[in-house]
Amino acid sequence: MHTMWKGSISFGLVNIPIKLHAATEDKDISLRTLHKECHTPIKYEKVCPVCEKEVGKDDIVRAFEYTKGKFVVLEDNELEQLKKQNEEKAVEIVDFVKIEEIDPIYFNRSYYMSPNDGGIKAYSLLRQALKESNKVGLAKIIIRSKEQMAVIRVVDNTLVMETIHYPDEVRSTADVPNIPANDTIVKKEIDTAVLLIDQLTTTFNPTKYTDDYRTALLELIESKKTGQTTITAKTKEPVSNNVTDLMEALQASIDRTKHDEPEKKKTTRKKAAPKKKKQA
Repeated sequence: MHTMWKGSISFGLVNIPIKLHAATEDKDISLRTLHKECHTPIKYEKVCPVCEKEVGKDDIVRAFEYTKGKFVVLEDNELEQLKKQNEEKAVEIVDFVKIEEIDPIYFNRSYYMSPNDGGIKAYSLLRQALKESNKVGLAKIIIRSKEQMAVIRVVDNTLVMETIHYPDEVRSTADVPNIPANDTIVKKEIDTAVLLIDQLTTTFNPTKYTDDYRTALLELIESKKTGQTTITAKTKEPVSNNVTDLMEALQASIDRTKHDEPEKKKTTRKKAAPKKKKQA
């Protein structure tokens, strides 16, 4: 499993060298966009609309737009320095709480944690302590230049870190439009709905659920491949670097120039205007 981050996490005086591994993967099917006429993949370029030219990586700076059209430019060295200043305190467990107290709306991404060199005993200690206390750890960690809150818990004897949103990143339910203020449901309707819920209640088994759309899309793609309903993108003819071809092109240009010279001279003489006599 690919290691995406190395560091350490601590609680109290206990320090645990760890590695992070992505616990989930995106199974979305990526579709390319082609030019309808020649079936060539579309190329997206970074272009400055004012200068009307393509912008390279070295010509790009990062900035914060504090009001429409007004920016504060942030230099790479400033951002790097800020990152280093916060890295030391980024992986400390600050609190322990019950996971039931955290609403699922806060959860973001999941990562498996494995012990790095010399961290096996401390890893086992934290794992066992979390199990016996029925608590999860709340920590801060910097991943990809962003400080995030994280929950550390045990899943199948493995420590799992789940990043969670900060409170100001979760929108208020008060901002959701058209929420009915009062219930106008009669008792019989509620009883029927509860009965239906009871009939559909089961033990959660994640292997029971599949992405039907992705499966159907893969089958469609495979059927088109098998039936040879495919297209091939057109490519530009490569520019030849062959010396013989170059010499032939130069010689042809010289020959054409020689052939055109008499015609040019003749044309020039025909178009020459007669000189006007000066008036006395």
